[in-house]
Amino acid sequence: MMRKRPMFWTIALTLTLVLSGFGWYAAQCFVRMAGESPLDLMTAHAADTKYTCGMHPMIIVDEPGSCPICGMDLVPLKAGVGGGDSGKPPGERKIKYWQAPMDPTYIRNEPGKSPMGMDLIPVYEDEAASGTTISIDPVTSQNMGVRTAPAKRMNLARTVRTVGLVAYPEPQQYAINTKIGGWIEKLYVNETGQQVKKGQKLLEIYSPELVSAQEEYLLALKNSNTLVQSPFPQIAEGARQLLEASKRRLQLWDISDAQIARLEKNRRVEKTLALFAPHSGIVSMKMVQEGQFAKPGTDLLTISDISKVWVQADIYEYELPWVKVGQKADIVLPFVGSKQVSATLDYLYPYIEPKTRTVKARFVLDNPTLELKPDMYVNVHLRTSPVENVLAVPAEAVLHSGEKETVFIALGDGKFKPRQVKTGVQDDQGNLQIVQGLLDGERVVTSAQFMLDSESKLREAISKMLEPKTSPAVKAEEGGMQMDDLFSGDKGKSQAPKEEKLDDLFK
Repeated sequence: MMRKRPMFWTIALTLTLVLSGFGWYAAQCFVRMAGESPLDLMTAHAADTKYTCGMHPMIIVDEPGSCPICGMDLVPLKAGVGGGDSGKPPGERKIKYWQAPMDPTYIRNEPGKSPMGMDLIPVYEDEAASGTTISIDPVTSQNMGVRTAPAKRMNLARTVRTVGLVAYPEPQQYAINTKIGGWIEKLYVNETGQQVKKGQKLLEIYSPELVSAQEEYLLALKNSNTLVQSPFPQIAEGARQLLEASKRRLQLWDISDAQIARLEKNRRVEKTLALFAPHSGIVSMKMVQEGQFAKPGTDLLTISDISKVWVQADIYEYELPWVKVGQKADIVLPFVGSKQVSATLDYLYPYIEPKTRTVKARFVLDNPTLELKPDMYVNVHLRTSPVENVLAVPAEAVLHSGEKETVFIALGDGKFKPRQVKTGVQDDQGNLQIVQGLLDGERVVTSAQFMLDSESKLREAISKMLEPKTSPAVKAEEGGMQMDDLFSGDKGKSQAPKEEKLDDLFK
């Protein structure tokens, strides 16, 4: 028994050496199938390092040096921070914010529900810094002029400045017409712009129907006076009713009570009868001449009372969220030494003018001295109500690209990350409301973000092109295909050296 134990250990050691050698041989075969040597695998990561110019991100080379355009020193092209899984247990990772699963712009500082009723999911600090995060050397960042500003809560106020037009007040316009056909014998108001007072005589009209109506009234009056003492009450009542009907007929033709009284007194038919002004104002329109025949219902004059006038201002569509009925405004009269008159927004029209794409806002102004004249232009400064306690950033921090609005978050240490947001109103100071997508206190880039945007898109494209190089096993399965194969129609042809592959994309 004692002699067999050393033999057992000898056999075990021999088998171990044989299996180790076989494993090393198999690994060598696998590497050769992948088309790369062990030395290539050791230097693969170093070969992936590219160098670029901070001012010209389209310059990407394999070795350090100077930019061929501006002469600046090239800096390493740093890849974005890795995936969201940092390898730490969930209990040790710090939550950055909470996000809606279906809307990445809806973020909150605490858990809750999204507008769709779904539970908010946590986003950890390492996850918030992942994705298309870019890193810029501090010197390059200074040369680019990158500036940042915090997102903070404030009250947004805006003064809407627009142009207004003085207009006639529609409820104080009156049309003068005749209810019978006849000839205009005399015009007492014969000028446009002439001022008239209520009860003033406007014109005299001759109408055969009016002459007949006067004769009928005089006959009815005579008949009623004769039969008033009749012993038959029915006959006297019938005569009285006939007189009332004749009088009502004259009244319905706009014959005044004074004219009817004069007719009763004189008992003489007049050839012409006068029409009087129903209201005071100015003659804003005149459509009749002396001697003209006027048909029933024809407008002869228009009288407008401008002791009060309207000012109609144009409000653009993007300004409508600020404008509400009852807000105060200053009406500036440029033709009177920029005199200012206070007014209140009286009415906001419920439709848009198709030609100007604006909404009319109406102001009512007293005009006792007729200083404001219709069709005058005035300047309107409308003081809108402030939007209180909203999160806002400088308007230049937001990039507008079609349907999306993007800002760049400054993560510190020269790292920046794009984030989609939703915006609201903008005030006079250039502050833009952020409805969703930012947290209070986060810093956003306010200048050179267009260069950051192009840089992030470029690095995202490069990372997608370099992605196959991260998995040698995939290359082995595909028969050693390299990145040049994606741009070559013939897989069997020899490939260019590695240090020239990426440059070829920009030739």
